[in-house]
Amino acid sequence: MKISLKKRLVLGVLPDRLLQVRGPADGHACYLSFDDGPHPEHTPRLLDLLAAHDARASFFVVGKLAEGQPRLLERIVAEGHTLGNHSYNHRGFAALSLAEQVAEIRRTDELLSEFDRRPLHRVRPPQGHLTVPLLLHFLRVGRSIAYWSYDSLDYQLQSADALAGRLRRQPPVAGDILLMHDDSALAAAALGELLPTWREHGCVFRALRTEA
Repeated sequence: MKISLKKRLVLGVLPDRLLQVRGPADGHACYLSFDDGPHPEHTPRLLDLLAAHDARASFFVVGKLAEGQPRLLERIVAEGHTLGNHSYNHRGFAALSLAEQVAEIRRTDELLSEFDRRPLHRVRPPQGHLTVPLLLHFLRVGRSIAYWSYDSLDYQLQSADALAGRLRRQPPVAGDILLMHDDSALAAAALGELLPTWREHGCVFRALRTEA
């Protein structure tokens, strides 16, 4: 759900140009983001759902999975969503050297650029783990990390009904970046119930801006 006060205080020390926790709130915009895909079964269902509700999102893909799903990446771009970089192998960055972290990011950037023609992509490290060397590197080269303000906790593998119930009790507010995953059926099942209600309450779902 909403990230804890302690975590907000820690993240709040970092400048927005380095770490984005929330998006622009103008026009009641909210930002759906999906990690750990693309998946040949679950990602198409999400794309169908988003299209049905005129919603845009950001897909933080794992490079080695993306290599096997070129048509899905083409569809993500064609339908107005953005591709994000979730590393190549999805290895925990805490166990990697800075050189290995940068190599994971660079390899995925190069792969994704074949589909959206952008040299750089928003980065979200696996498990959201932020290492000091990576933060300093990104600050030095002028790149930013895309984080989130609202964790759906869909990775806890609860039922879709339980997930939808929890999200219904605490809906997103304008500017929230929602963390979800497209490696299971839970996100699509829960959003199938919630998107119509959230839209009725004025939420407009946009994709995060792309990396400059």
